Amino acid sequence: MSNSSPRHFLTLLDLTPNELNWVINRAIELKKIRTQGDLYEPFRNRVLGMIFEKSSTRTRISFESGMAQLGGHAIFLSSRDTQLGRGEPIEDSAIVVSSMVDIMMIRTFSHTQVEKFAAHSKVPVINALTDDYHPCQLLADIQTFVEHRGSIKGKTVTWVGDGNNMCHSFINAAKQFDFKLNIACPDGYLPNAQLMADNTDRVALITDPQAAVVGSHLVVTDTWASMGQEDEKISRQTAFADYQVNPALMDLADPQALFMHCLPAYRGLEISHDMFNDPRSVVYHEAENRLHAQKALMEFLLLEPQV
Repeated sequence: MSNSSPRHFLTLLDLTPNELNWVINRAIELKKIRTQGDLYEPFRNRVLGMIFEKSSTRTRISFESGMAQLGGHAIFLSSRDTQLGRGEPIEDSAIVVSSMVDIMMIRTFSHTQVEKFAAHSKVPVINALTDDYHPCQLLADIQTFVEHRGSIKGKTVTWVGDGNNMCHSFINAAKQFDFKLNIACPDGYLPNAQLMADNTDRVALITDPQAAVVGSHLVVTDTWASMGQEDEKISRQTAFADYQVNPALMDLADPQALFMHCLPAYRGLEISHDMFNDPRSVVYHEAENRLHAQKALMEFLLLEPQV
């Protein structure tokens, strides 16, 4: 890696639209390389440090597998192994850990902790989910749309449900990938007001989910209660009762519309039992693409290709 300051991926805004499109196209290429069984190991002797303060299935497997498939190695650190900012200052952790690895991935609660870690890191830092943003999931989502429907530029996407970290990342994606975003959230669960205000040219708040999905090319939802909100499950189920994505709601969208969910999905709540395996659902493709999109992202950050 060069001696200049490392590039980080804390939100989608950290890469230019051109760079993001490179990552998406490269992810599709890397997927073909793996499908063909070709050996491609540019990360030999490279190490990925992974800090998990929030549990994970897809994030851990995709990053760890991706690093291994590219010839590198990944070190998993749980909340028992490292406590960001509790005991040892984040600055100290960042300086020491980044002196021993080539790239870092952090999945935690506070977005400011990831920002502080990146500010003191000698190597690229990837946000693998915070309470505010989940940009790696968006790379997989856009890759999935491109594979099934071509460019998402100029299309209409509808977010149905909580104005959470996924919703925030879709707002950033609307800006970076140039599509229109409708957001259907109940009062009291709206996305960040400043983020909405900064993107009024392409993001619209439409409280009624039926009105929001009309003509949409992609409909997306997420669990109503994220990690750390378990005590709100009952109240949230009441507030979101009319925000379930089901075949009847999808029928209002464009005939070629796709459905996505970042998983885990709670059938019978945010998604109906019959929607999960509906022909319009690409949730399993979306989940697998976390592997390929993150491999492309790490290649971009570590190998610094000319884009």
